[in-house]
Amino acid sequence: MSERPGGRESEPRPSGRGSGRHRVERPSGPAEGHERGARSRAAADTIVIVGGGGPPSGGGARQLAAGADATVIAADSGLEPALKLGLDVSAVVGDMDSVDPAVLAAAEAAGIPLQRHPEAKDATDLDLALDAALARRPKRIVVVTGTGDRLDHTLSLAQLLASPRTAGIDVEAWIGDAHLSVVRHLTVLRGEPGELVSLVPLHGPALGIVTDGLLYPLRDEDLAVGSTRGVSNELAAPEASVRLRAGVLVAVQPGIAGTHWRRATAGPP
Repeated sequence: MSERPGGRESEPRPSGRGSGRHRVERPSGPAEGHERGARSRAAADTIVIVGGGGPPSGGGARQLAAGADATVIAADSGLEPALKLGLDVSAVVGDMDSVDPAVLAAAEAAGIPLQRHPEAKDATDLDLALDAALARRPKRIVVVTGTGDRLDHTLSLAQLLASPRTAGIDVEAWIGDAHLSVVRHLTVLRGEPGELVSLVPLHGPALGIVTDGLLYPLRDEDLAVGSTRGVSNELAAPEASVRLRAGVLVAVQPGIAGTHWRRATAGPP
Protein backbone atom coordinates (compact mmCIF):
# COMPACT_ATOMS: atom_id res chain seq x y z
CA MET A 1 0.00 0.00 0.00
CA SER A 2 2.47 2.64 1.08
CA GLU A 3 5.64 0.64 1.08
CA ARG A 4 8.74 2.77 0.78
CA PRO A 5 11.17 1.35 -1.71
CA GLY A 6 14.31 2.69 -0.06
CA GLY A 7 17.40 0.57 -0.50
CA ARG A 8 16.10 -1.02 -3.70
CA GLU A 9 18.12 0.99 -6.16
CA SER A 10 18.23 -1.01 -9.36
CA GLU A 11 19.21 -0.08 -12.87
CA PRO A 12 16.18 1.05 -14.91
CA ARG A 13 15.53 -1.23 -17.84
CA PRO A 14 16.11 0.23 -21.31
CA SER A 15 13.03 1.33 -23.21
CA GLY A 16 12.79 0.17 -26.78
CA ARG A 17 9.95 2.59 -27.49
CA GLY A 18 11.60 5.52 -25.77
CA SER A 19 14.77 5.04 -27.82
CA GLY A 20 12.90 4.68 -31.10
CA ARG A 21 14.16 1.12 -31.60
CA HIS A 22 12.04 -1.99 -31.88
CA ARG A 23 12.99 -4.86 -29.61
CA VAL A 24 13.14 -8.31 -31.14
CA GLU A 25 11.57 -10.99 -28.97
CA ARG A 26 13.30 -14.35 -29.01
CA PRO A 27 11.26 -17.55 -28.64
CA SER A 28 10.58 -18.43 -25.03
CA GLY A 29 9.70 -21.55 -23.15
CA PRO A 30 6.70 -22.03 -20.84
CA ALA A 31 8.54 -20.78 -17.74
CA GLU A 32 9.72 -17.63 -19.49
CA GLY A 33 6.26 -16.97 -20.89
CA HIS A 34 4.73 -17.38 -17.43
CA GLU A 35 7.23 -14.90 -15.99
CA ARG A 36 6.46 -12.37 -18.72
CA GLY A 37 2.72 -12.79 -18.12
CA ALA A 38 3.21 -12.20 -14.41
CA ARG A 39 5.12 -8.97 -15.15
CA SER A 40 2.34 -7.86 -17.50
CA ARG A 41 -0.30 -8.42 -14.83
CA ALA A 42 1.82 -6.53 -12.28
CA ALA A 43 2.16 -3.63 -14.71
CA ALA A 44 -1.61 -3.52 -15.18
CA ASP A 45 -2.11 -3.53 -11.41
CA THR A 46 0.22 -0.57 -10.79
CA ILE A 47 0.33 2.68 -12.75
CA VAL A 48 3.10 5.21 -12.18
CA ILE A 49 2.34 8.80 -13.18
CA VAL A 50 5.45 10.89 -13.72
CA GLY A 51 4.78 14.58 -13.26
CA GLY A 52 6.78 17.74 -13.89
CA GLY A 53 8.36 19.98 -11.29
CA GLY A 54 11.90 18.99 -12.20
CA PRO A 55 13.57 15.59 -12.17
CA PRO A 56 12.51 13.16 -9.42
CA SER A 57 15.00 12.88 -6.58
CA GLY A 58 15.58 10.67 -3.56
CA GLY A 59 12.72 8.29 -2.89
CA GLY A 60 10.90 9.30 -6.06
CA ALA A 61 13.84 8.37 -8.26
CA ARG A 62 14.21 5.06 -6.42
CA GLN A 63 10.49 4.38 -6.94
CA LEU A 64 10.85 4.86 -10.68
CA ALA A 65 13.91 2.63 -10.86
CA ALA A 66 12.23 -0.08 -8.78
CA GLY A 67 8.93 0.19 -10.64
CA ALA A 68 10.28 -0.11 -14.16
CA ASP A 69 7.79 -2.91 -14.95
CA ALA A 70 4.75 -0.81 -14.03
CA THR A 71 2.60 0.97 -16.58
CA VAL A 72 3.97 4.52 -16.89
CA ILE A 73 1.98 7.60 -17.86
CA ALA A 74 3.79 10.92 -18.27
CA ALA A 75 2.01 14.16 -17.41
CA ASP A 76 3.32 16.73 -19.88
CA SER A 77 6.97 17.54 -18.98
CA GLY A 78 7.11 14.38 -16.89
CA LEU A 79 7.95 12.72 -20.20
CA GLU A 80 11.55 13.93 -20.04
CA PRO A 81 12.61 12.40 -16.69
CA ALA A 82 10.68 9.23 -17.54
CA LEU A 83 12.61 8.74 -20.78
CA LYS A 84 15.93 9.66 -19.17
CA LEU A 85 15.37 6.84 -16.69
CA GLY A 86 14.71 4.43 -19.55
CA LEU A 87 11.06 3.86 -18.66
CA ASP A 88 8.66 2.45 -21.23
CA VAL A 89 6.08 5.26 -21.35
CA SER A 90 2.58 4.09 -22.30
CA ALA A 91 1.07 7.56 -22.86
CA VAL A 92 1.78 11.27 -22.55
CA VAL A 93 -1.11 13.39 -21.29
CA GLY A 94 -1.44 17.17 -21.12
CA ASP A 95 -1.48 20.38 -23.12
CA MET A 96 2.21 19.81 -23.98
CA ASP A 97 3.16 23.41 -23.12
CA SER A 98 6.04 22.47 -20.78
CA VAL A 99 7.67 19.49 -22.45
CA ASP A 100 10.64 20.01 -24.78
CA PRO A 101 9.20 19.98 -28.34
CA ALA A 102 12.12 17.89 -29.62
CA VAL A 103 11.60 15.28 -26.88
CA LEU A 104 7.87 15.23 -27.62
CA ALA A 105 8.42 14.83 -31.36
CA ALA A 106 10.85 11.96 -30.78
CA ALA A 107 8.36 10.25 -28.48
CA GLU A 108 5.58 10.60 -31.04
CA ALA A 109 7.84 9.24 -33.78
CA ALA A 110 8.65 6.27 -31.53
CA GLY A 111 4.94 5.45 -31.32
CA ILE A 112 4.14 6.68 -27.82
CA PRO A 113 0.46 7.76 -27.75
CA LEU A 114 -0.15 11.45 -27.05
CA GLN A 115 -3.34 12.67 -25.41
CA ARG A 116 -3.31 16.38 -26.22
CA HIS A 117 -5.54 18.83 -24.39
CA PRO A 118 -6.03 22.56 -25.04
CA GLU A 119 -4.03 25.02 -22.96
CA ALA A 120 -7.26 26.69 -21.82
CA LYS A 121 -8.52 23.73 -19.81
CA ASP A 122 -10.24 23.18 -16.48
CA ALA A 123 -7.79 20.65 -15.01
CA THR A 124 -4.05 20.35 -14.46
CA ASP A 125 -1.99 18.02 -16.59
CA LEU A 126 -1.58 15.70 -13.64
CA ASP A 127 -5.33 15.65 -13.08
CA LEU A 128 -5.81 14.60 -16.70
CA ALA A 129 -3.10 11.97 -16.35
CA LEU A 130 -4.92 10.62 -13.29
CA ASP A 131 -8.07 10.28 -15.40
CA ALA A 132 -6.09 8.30 -17.96
CA ALA A 133 -4.73 6.07 -15.20
CA LEU A 134 -8.15 5.48 -13.63
CA ALA A 135 -9.55 4.46 -17.02
CA ARG A 136 -7.21 1.45 -16.89
CA ARG A 137 -8.74 0.31 -13.57
CA PRO A 138 -5.50 -0.21 -11.63
CA LYS A 139 -5.22 -1.46 -8.07
CA ARG A 140 -2.45 0.99 -7.22
CA ILE A 141 -1.41 4.44 -8.45
CA VAL A 142 1.93 6.05 -7.62
CA VAL A 143 2.60 9.67 -8.57
CA VAL A 144 6.25 10.74 -8.81
CA THR A 145 7.20 14.40 -9.28
CA GLY A 146 10.05 16.73 -8.54
CA THR A 147 9.72 19.22 -5.70
CA GLY A 148 9.16 22.12 -8.12
CA ASP A 149 8.41 25.64 -6.93
CA ARG A 150 4.60 25.64 -7.14
CA LEU A 151 2.96 25.39 -3.72
CA ASP A 152 -0.45 25.65 -5.41
CA HIS A 153 0.29 22.52 -7.45
CA THR A 154 1.45 20.63 -4.36
CA LEU A 155 -1.69 21.53 -2.42
CA SER A 156 -3.98 20.63 -5.31
CA LEU A 157 -2.14 17.33 -5.80
CA ALA A 158 -2.83 16.23 -2.22
CA GLN A 159 -6.51 17.16 -2.59
CA LEU A 160 -6.69 15.40 -5.95
CA LEU A 161 -5.18 12.11 -4.80
CA ALA A 162 -7.48 11.95 -1.77
CA SER A 163 -10.61 12.78 -3.77
CA PRO A 164 -13.53 10.34 -4.10
CA ARG A 165 -12.32 9.45 -7.60
CA THR A 166 -9.52 7.33 -6.15
CA ALA A 167 -11.65 5.44 -3.61
CA GLY A 168 -10.88 1.72 -3.65
CA ILE A 169 -7.37 2.22 -5.04
CA ASP A 170 -4.08 2.30 -3.14
CA VAL A 171 -2.70 5.77 -3.82
CA GLU A 172 0.64 7.30 -2.92
CA ALA A 173 2.95 9.99 -4.19
CA TRP A 174 6.61 10.94 -4.06
CA ILE A 175 7.19 14.70 -4.20
CA GLY A 176 10.95 14.92 -4.13
CA ASP A 177 11.97 13.12 -0.94
CA ALA A 178 8.54 13.49 0.64
CA HIS A 179 6.23 10.47 0.57
CA LEU A 180 2.46 10.90 0.73
CA SER A 181 0.05 8.02 1.41
CA VAL A 182 -3.73 8.32 1.10
CA VAL A 183 -5.40 6.60 4.06
CA ARG A 184 -9.04 5.55 3.86
CA HIS A 185 -9.10 2.36 5.90
CA LEU A 186 -5.70 0.93 6.79
CA THR A 187 -2.22 1.88 5.62
CA VAL A 188 1.18 0.65 6.75
CA LEU A 189 3.99 3.21 6.77
CA ARG A 190 7.63 2.18 6.62
CA GLY A 191 10.83 4.02 7.45
CA GLU A 192 13.49 4.54 10.07
CA PRO A 193 12.42 5.11 13.70
CA GLY A 194 12.52 8.82 14.39
CA GLU A 195 11.38 9.87 10.90
CA LEU A 196 8.65 12.49 10.87
CA VAL A 197 5.06 11.55 9.99
CA SER A 198 2.16 13.98 9.71
CA LEU A 199 -1.49 12.94 9.49
CA VAL A 200 -3.61 15.54 7.70
CA PRO A 201 -7.39 15.10 7.19
CA LEU A 202 -8.85 16.17 3.85
CA HIS A 203 -12.38 16.69 2.51
CA GLY A 204 -13.88 16.46 6.01
CA PRO A 205 -13.01 15.04 9.42
CA ALA A 206 -11.12 11.76 9.75
CA LEU A 207 -12.90 9.67 12.37
CA GLY A 208 -11.87 6.82 14.66
CA ILE A 209 -8.14 6.98 13.95
CA VAL A 210 -6.05 4.25 15.54
CA THR A 211 -2.27 4.18 15.11
CA ASP A 212 0.36 1.66 16.11
CA GLY A 213 4.08 2.27 15.81
CA LEU A 214 3.98 6.07 16.11
CA LEU A 215 5.62 7.90 19.01
CA TYR A 216 2.39 9.73 19.87
CA PRO A 217 -0.45 7.23 19.28
CA LEU A 218 -4.03 8.01 18.44
CA ARG A 219 -6.57 5.64 20.00
CA ASP A 220 -9.96 5.82 18.29
CA GLU A 221 -9.70 9.58 17.97
CA ASP A 222 -10.89 12.15 15.41
CA LEU A 223 -9.01 14.81 13.48
CA ALA A 224 -11.05 17.75 12.24
CA VAL A 225 -10.24 19.57 9.01
CA GLY A 226 -7.78 22.32 9.88
CA SER A 227 -6.45 20.51 12.94
CA THR A 228 -2.67 20.41 13.32
CA ARG A 229 -2.73 17.74 16.01
CA GLY A 230 -1.48 15.07 13.60
CA VAL A 231 1.49 17.12 12.41
CA SER A 232 5.10 16.17 13.29
CA ASN A 233 4.53 12.77 14.83
CA GLU A 234 7.44 10.31 14.51
CA LEU A 235 7.91 6.67 13.68
CA ALA A 236 8.68 4.63 16.80
CA ALA A 237 9.31 1.44 14.81
CA PRO A 238 10.29 0.48 11.27
CA GLU A 239 6.58 -0.04 10.52
CA ALA A 240 3.55 1.87 11.72
CA SER A 241 -0.10 1.33 10.92
CA VAL A 242 -2.77 4.01 10.53
CA ARG A 243 -6.40 2.91 10.59
CA LEU A 244 -9.57 5.00 10.52
CA ARG A 245 -13.28 4.33 10.67
CA ALA A 246 -14.46 7.03 8.28
CA GLY A 247 -13.12 9.91 6.21
CA VAL A 248 -9.80 10.28 4.47
CA LEU A 249 -6.42 11.63 5.44
CA VAL A 250 -2.95 11.81 3.99
CA ALA A 251 0.08 10.51 5.86
CA VAL A 252 3.05 12.63 4.88
CA GLN A 253 6.61 11.45 5.47
CA PRO A 254 8.82 14.43 4.57
CA GLY A 255 11.96 12.31 4.56
CA ILE A 256 13.64 13.93 7.55
CA ALA A 257 14.06 12.94 11.19
CA GLY A 258 12.48 14.62 14.17
CA THR A 259 14.05 14.97 17.61
CA HIS A 260 11.49 13.54 20.06
CA TRP A 261 12.03 9.82 19.43
CA ARG A 262 15.80 10.23 19.65
CA ARG A 263 15.51 12.05 23.00
CA ALA A 264 12.93 9.55 24.30
CA THR A 265 15.19 6.58 23.59
CA ALA A 266 18.45 8.20 24.66
CA GLY A 267 17.65 7.87 28.35
CA PRO A 268 19.00 10.11 31.12
CA PRO A 269 22.31 11.89 30.41
